[in-house]
Amino acid sequence: QVQLVESGGGSVQAGGSLRLSCAASGPSFATCNMGWFRQAPGKEREFVTGIRWINGRTDHAESVKGRFTISRDNAKNTVYLQMNSLKPEDTAVYYCAADPPPNVRLETAPGAYDYWGQGTQVTVSS
Repeated sequence: QVQLVESGGGSVQAGGSLRLSCAASGPSFATCNMGWFRQAPGKEREFVTGIRWINGRTDHAESVKGRFTISRDNAKNTVYLQMNSLKPEDTAVYYCAADPPPNVRLETAPGAYDYWGQGTQVTVSS
């Protein structure tokens, strides 16, 4: 079991930055692949970025490449999402998710993740 709690959302103007945190509890966090997803009103939940536990490799959606960075601190059981150069189209509820073993590859489909946080709202105004 892994429990996830996101924080750090808020309102920001276009071009600004935010850092989201996802605090995890549970014995298997260190071996979970972690992902950030987002869901805007009326849209499907979509993959934003993820990080593999075994080698730290990351993957990003094309829409956020060069602007968003995921990182993890296993000593603090925390995953971060640094978001720079924010755009109004980044407005959404952002979710942290965990994919426990077996997890031989970094998944981008929401259904592959077993554990989810409650979400945190990010609003970007123009």
